[in-house]
Amino acid sequence: MKLKKSVSLGMVTLFSLSALAACGSGGTKTEDSKAASGEKASGEQVFRINEKSEMPSADLSLATDEISFNTLNNSYEGIYRLDKDSKPQPAGAAEEAEVSEDGLVYKIKLNEDAKWSDGKSVKAADYVYGWQRTVDPVTASEYASMFASVKNGQEIIEGKKDKGELGIKAVSDYELEITLEQATPYMDYLLAFPSFFPQRQDIVEKYGKDYATSSDKAVYNGPFVLADFDGPGTDTEWNLKKNKEYWDNKTVNLDEIQVSVVKEAPTSLNLFQDGQVDQVILSGELAQQLADDKELVTEKEASTGYIEFNQREANSPYKNENLRKAISYSIDRKSLVEKILADGSLEPKGLVPASMSFDPKNKKDFTEEAGNVISYDQKKAKEYWEKAKKELGIKTLEMDILSSDTDTGKKMTEYLQGAIQQSLEGVKVTVSPVPFSVRLDRSNKGDFDTTISGWGADYADPSSFLNLFETDNSYNRGHYTNADYDKNVKEAATTNANNPEKRWTNMVDAEKIIIDDMGVSPIYQRATTFMRSEKVKDVVFHSAGPNFDYKWAYISE
Repeated sequence: MKLKKSVSLGMVTLFSLSALAACGSGGTKTEDSKAASGEKASGEQVFRINEKSEMPSADLSLATDEISFNTLNNSYEGIYRLDKDSKPQPAGAAEEAEVSEDGLVYKIKLNEDAKWSDGKSVKAADYVYGWQRTVDPVTASEYASMFASVKNGQEIIEGKKDKGELGIKAVSDYELEITLEQATPYMDYLLAFPSFFPQRQDIVEKYGKDYATSSDKAVYNGPFVLADFDGPGTDTEWNLKKNKEYWDNKTVNLDEIQVSVVKEAPTSLNLFQDGQVDQVILSGELAQQLADDKELVTEKEASTGYIEFNQREANSPYKNENLRKAISYSIDRKSLVEKILADGSLEPKGLVPASMSFDPKNKKDFTEEAGNVISYDQKKAKEYWEKAKKELGIKTLEMDILSSDTDTGKKMTEYLQGAIQQSLEGVKVTVSPVPFSVRLDRSNKGDFDTTISGWGADYADPSSFLNLFETDNSYNRGHYTNADYDKNVKEAATTNANNPEKRWTNMVDAEKIIIDDMGVSPIYQRATTFMRSEKVKDVVFHSAGPNFDYKWAYISE
């Protein structure tokens, strides 16, 4: 998201959607219940947070970004839920799935205590309907591609088969059977991801096109229910309230999470320091100033920010590899992460972030084996620019950078504007900071020259990033294409899906190809810095997938 979850990026992170370490220690249900009984929690159980942008969607089938996914992950629940250690555990399921020896069939017994917020039981048919709705081409879900590993999923997405042929069926009210197209090593993580959560057919059909456009036009099965949400992309205040019907509500301590959108980091910090809010996101400059504050929290994420080049049209200058390389070499990423972002973010080594995935044979980091070093080199930038000018038959170029209108987004695009113009004589760069939802819309339509995008991993595997840039993937907004890249990504997902070493080689080779092409230009691996009140405890952070889980959080005055 991905958007998974950026400057504002894509899960799509505002950044996107592989879970790694969580914030806080793991806890048993007994320990959690102890906190819930009041031995830890004290005072008003209301957690007040500021977000940096409006929520683009509250629809499980349509959400693509981190803000939406964080909200949905706390108001809904799937077959599995990531625990405090970011490991998938049965939630909507009564126990772990029974998996066939070939990894293709999952038999699942559902948790019969699970209920919707209107008191109705969560049944197998709700999962079947939710999955079918998401893959249905009529829904136009950007996350439908995640169902390609489910039997008939890709053919349904392409309109070649009916959604009823998707490899999921309700054996009984509380038994599911899932059949995959090929073995999927990260399937347990997908079962804990919002796109795979259940949906109620009667509710969706009752509200039609207005379904989930406000909080009262949906029902919820998670620890919290969404409340006071009045519209995607426009509402600047909404709440999450404790779900009294949630099967494990004794573990939930917070009565309410109050969310407000404040785009200006200094304003947000002032509200925090005045005691009006409990958690705010800091800009890099403020993070530097408050580096020694005991309430400062920095979370490193499995997220990469990158420049996407619009290569859709045959005459697009960005189809020229030398131009893309010239732009990339003109960017001093070390200065970007240290002086502009200044929030703990790292220089990227490639598209796939560091410390997320490791060779199944020797346990080396993916980035080490891919061996890609994205560097700053003004001499090379100028050389590639000269080659590009000759090949394109131009002497000058007007280039616009589309970004989100957050403080960080604006500062980053201004920095890139100066760096590119300084290195590449004859290139005039303009910047277009717009609201996050507008950036997503324009990116999807191809209405940009270049755009600052990004992705937060949806699950702990390089494919969460590499799949994005297959030729026909909906998240490949610049329409990068390379047959060898596609071949390696496809083999990793099909032919070699059950062969860890060959699959790993496919993914390493794909990474090398896209970076050698500079199909996209990675500019940072993201970290986010917050101020969080000391009274707020046990907020769980997943470095990939929906980042925040408030199920275990509590206030201790």
